[in-house]
This record gives sequence, structure tokens and C-alpha cells, in this order.
Amino acid sequence: MVATGPDSQLIVRKPRVQGGEPIIRGTRVPVRSIVVAAEEYAGDVTKIARSFSVDESAVRAALAYYDQHKAEIDRSIAAQEQAALA
Repeated sequence: MVATGPDSQLIVRKPRVQGGEPIIRGTRVPVRSIVVAAEEYAGDVTKIARSFSVDESAVRAALAYYDQHKAEIDRSIAAQEQAALA
């Protein structure tokens, strides 16, 4: 397991979980899913946390991670959208 950045206590990478994408520690929830949900729920952290059964602090950490790694996460979101269309 590799911890990443200032949110290292909540956002981690595990090579065997979600293909090594950044996830919320203790879950299989990728940061990209939190970002997509934030768009759908207009940034409502409470709704996002409830929909993934995680703490609001984990949602905030995922969104902060996204702010610092926007290009990487945007590529991941685009790849998932392309895979869904195939």
C-alpha cells in the first residue's frame, strides 16, 4: 500500500485494488467515483458520504486529492466513461 500526499491517512493506493487508483482507505471507493458523485450532487458532501457509506471527512479528502491531481483523475474518469460505452 502506498500513501499519497497530505491526505495520506485517508487516500491510498493499493496495487491490487481498483488497479492501483487512489481510493478511500479501508474501502474500494475510488477518488474518481467521489468526483463524479460531487458533480451529480452539486457538491453536497453529506449526500455523497451517504451514497458511498463513508465519512464526510473521507469525501473531503477525496475532493482535496482531486484538486491536487486533477489531470490524473480526469483521465481516469474519461477512461471509465469510454469503457462503459464499449
